[in-house]
Amino acid sequence: MSTLHILNKPLSDGDCWRDCLASCADGDTLLLIESGVYGAAARPAELPSGCRFCALQADIEARGLKAEQLAAEIVDDTGFVALACKHSQTLSWF
Repeated sequence: MSTLHILNKPLSDGDCWRDCLASCADGDTLLLIESGVYGAAARPAELPSGCRFCALQADIEARGLKAEQLAAEIVDDTGFVALACKHSQTLSWF
């Protein structure tokens, strides 16, 4: 059973990030949205190697970030829906 973890907090919210990363497992996906996309510049060392690391394109663009500078896979709204359908559960970290 895989989980889509949706995180909207910036890296400065260390507790939220730490708890989220500790909950990620092999086969899960971590999707950064809203201010969470600021954390897409570097793949967290605590993220399991089998966990997919993504960021939402619209939120990246809204914050003036450049996709080529990010370590995360970029997904659009359709990709977001596909991720939600692919995983058996979602967990939002707000």
